[in-house]
Amino acid sequence: MTTRIACETLRRKLMSADAAAALIHAGTTVGMSGFTGSGYPKAVPLALAARIEAEHAAGNPFRLRVWTGASTGPELDGALARSDGVEMRLPYNSDPEARDRINRGKMDYADLHLSQVAPMVWEGFLGPLDTAVIEVSGIRADGSLIPSSSVGNNKTWLDRASQVILEVNSAQNPLLEGMHDIYYGTALPPHRVPIPLLRPDDRIGQDSFRCDPAKVVAVVETTAPDRNLPFDPPADVHRAIAGHLIDFLGHEVRKGRLTPELLPLQSGVGNIANAVLGGLLDSPFENLTGFTEVIQDGMLDLLESGKMRMASATAFSLSPEGAARLEADMARYRRRMILRPQEISNHPELIRRLGCIAMNGLIEADIYGAVNSTHVMGSRIQNGIGGSGDFARNAYISVFMCPSTARSGRISTIVPQVSHVDHISQDVQVLVTEQGLADLRGLSPKQRAALIIENCSHPDYRPALRDYYRRAREGAYGQHAPSLPGEALSWHQRFMDTGDMRA
Repeated sequence: MTTRIACETLRRKLMSADAAAALIHAGTTVGMSGFTGSGYPKAVPLALAARIEAEHAAGNPFRLRVWTGASTGPELDGALARSDGVEMRLPYNSDPEARDRINRGKMDYADLHLSQVAPMVWEGFLGPLDTAVIEVSGIRADGSLIPSSSVGNNKTWLDRASQVILEVNSAQNPLLEGMHDIYYGTALPPHRVPIPLLRPDDRIGQDSFRCDPAKVVAVVETTAPDRNLPFDPPADVHRAIAGHLIDFLGHEVRKGRLTPELLPLQSGVGNIANAVLGGLLDSPFENLTGFTEVIQDGMLDLLESGKMRMASATAFSLSPEGAARLEADMARYRRRMILRPQEISNHPELIRRLGCIAMNGLIEADIYGAVNSTHVMGSRIQNGIGGSGDFARNAYISVFMCPSTARSGRISTIVPQVSHVDHISQDVQVLVTEQGLADLRGLSPKQRAALIIENCSHPDYRPALRDYYRRAREGAYGQHAPSLPGEALSWHQRFMDTGDMRA
C-alpha cells in the first residue's frame, strides 16, 4: 500500500487511525473531506468516535465542531453523532443519526449555501480551523496530494488548518489522477479577480492539492470504499416529470431561447433528478455539458451514450452499479469529467455567466412559487439547502420538481403557503410535477397561483387549493399575493390529526 505514498517525508508519518485520532483535541474544530458519500475519511472518524465514547464513559466531556464539503457517510457523520461527539455541524447534513440529534436539540447545525463556506472560512467569520482530516488517493514524491473521489472544501481545509491528517485510500482508482482541476486563484476583496473559466470543460488550475508537509502530523492508510447508495428505478411519476421538463426544453429551443445543445446542466441529488437525466437519453438534444455539484448515474449514462461531451462537478454520487461502471471504464470516463473545489463548482458568478439550467427537488412548493427544500412542518430539518440556492438564484432557467403528492398520496406537495422558505418565489422560474409544468417567468403572484394550481397540483387537492385561493382573494389584508397566514400549516396539521388530508 505504501506505493501510494511516494513522498519519503510523509511516509515517515504513517501511523494507525487510533494514533492519528489521539492528535485531535476536545473543543476544537475539524474540517473533514467528503461530499455526498464520496471521498470522506473512513478510518480516523471511526477511531475518533471510539475515543470520544471512551472519554465520555470516563466522565470527560469531548465534543467537536465538524465542517465538511456536504453530507458524508456513516463512518463519519453517523459514528460521530452516535458518540455524542459533535457540538456543531456545517454546512450540510443528510445522515439520519445526525438529523435525529439536530431535531432533538442535541446538536447545533448551521445550514449554509455551499458556495459560501470556503469564503467564510477565509474571511474568518467561522473561527479558526484546528485540524483537517482529508482522504486522498495518493501522495506524489514532491508532497503534492492526489485528490480522491470528491474535492469539496478540501483545498480550503488544507490551507487553513493548523494541522493535517491524511488518509491515503488505496480503494480509490489510481486513474483518478489527472481528473481534478484545483484552482488557487481565488482571493478575498479587495484583491478578488475574475475566475478565468469560460466553458465547463476549461481547466484553470492544477491536478493536485498543495500542502506544507510540516503541517501533516499523521498519514493513515485505508482500503474502505465510498458510500454508494442505490437509486430507485424510475417510476411512472418520475418519467412524467422528466417528460414535461424535456417538452419544455424543446419548446425553449423552438422559441430560440436555447440552442439544441441546451446550456450547462445542473442536477440536484436524488431519484427524481437522476430520472430526469435518464430521460434526456431519448431527447433530441445533443452535445450536452454539465456544470453541477455531483455526477450521478444519469449523467454517467449521458456521457456513455455520447449525448453529453463533458461533465464538471465536485464529487461523484453514484449507485453501487454506477460506481462499478465507472471503475471498470475509468480510463475512458476520466477524459470527459472534471472535479473541482465546490467554491468553483457552485460559484454564483460562474453559474450566471455560463447560463446553467438548474434542476432541483423540493419538499413542498406553495401556490405563489416559494419553495421549501429542507424542513418538514416548518421546524424539523430533513436535509440542508446544499447548493440549490447557489444555482436557483443565478441560473439561466431555475427549475424545481417533485411529485404532486407525498406519503402515498396523503399529503399534497403543492400547498397554500410553505411552512419554511428556502427559495423565494423570485428564484423559482419553472415548477414541475407529474401533473404538468408551470412556467412562472414574468408572472404576477396571482397569475402564478392560478397556473400552479391548475398545472401542478394533484386533482385530489385542486378543489381545496382553489377554495383557499378564492377565500384569500376575498379576505386577505392585501391583494398582491393574497394569503391567509393562519392556515399556513393547516394542511399538514390535518394530516397529522386525521391521517388523511383529504378527509
